[in-house]
Amino acid sequence: MTIHTGRDIHAADVTPEDASIERTSIYVYEAPLRVWHWVTAVTITVLVVTGFFIGTPLPSVPGEASDSALMGTIRFIHFTAGYVLAIAWLLRIYWAVVGNHHSRQLFKLPFWRRDYWGGVLWEASWYAFMRTEPKKYVGHNPLAQFVMFTVFTLGMFFMIITGFALYAEGTGLDSWQYWLFGWVFDIFPNSQSVHTWHHLGMWAFVIYTILHVYAAVREDIMSRQSMISTMISGERMFKDNRDD
Repeated sequence: MTIHTGRDIHAADVTPEDASIERTSIYVYEAPLRVWHWVTAVTITVLVVTGFFIGTPLPSVPGEASDSALMGTIRFIHFTAGYVLAIAWLLRIYWAVVGNHHSRQLFKLPFWRRDYWGGVLWEASWYAFMRTEPKKYVGHNPLAQFVMFTVFTLGMFFMIITGFALYAEGTGLDSWQYWLFGWVFDIFPNSQSVHTWHHLGMWAFVIYTILHVYAAVREDIMSRQSMISTMISGERMFKDNRDD
């Protein structure tokens, strides 16, 4: 299907559900998904900052220990943000079931389709500046979908599971946290290994976030379709490459 604006603007993945009428923008991301996106962005930022200090503690504060609880406060903020992230993730999974078809893209990877992998390679060449004309997509392009699924979606499950496993060490063997996540320590050789992999996961999310922001800004400018504003309004707007 083609989206018409007086000139033809093609979106490679547009469906009848997206464009029931002719228009220059399509409602893609529903309000609950957009709220989840920004809540997750804030909580990941808090978790990265506090997690860095947990892994690299600040120098000892002089004076009586009872007069200062800086690291304890940092750990409390980290745990609180972790709970917010996990609850938001559960709600995000729920919305993938009840929301529109774009809300499910984060949880699926059509690896069995040859045309999908062709799209991944095409987008990789576009990001490598080997293409001069972009392909427009209503949802995520194939390369973005691949990275989001393999790094963000799978990474989110990994970080939440390992994070709650580490948290369960403090709540004890009789806690519900240990009952749900204690099995993690049966997979890794020791608790320190879980700490190490959880910390490495943090840096993977840092790198992912940098690339995610770069790609969004780049596509906003070069592919002439809205990216950042779409996650605020929910509308994907398309502009002809010949427009100013």
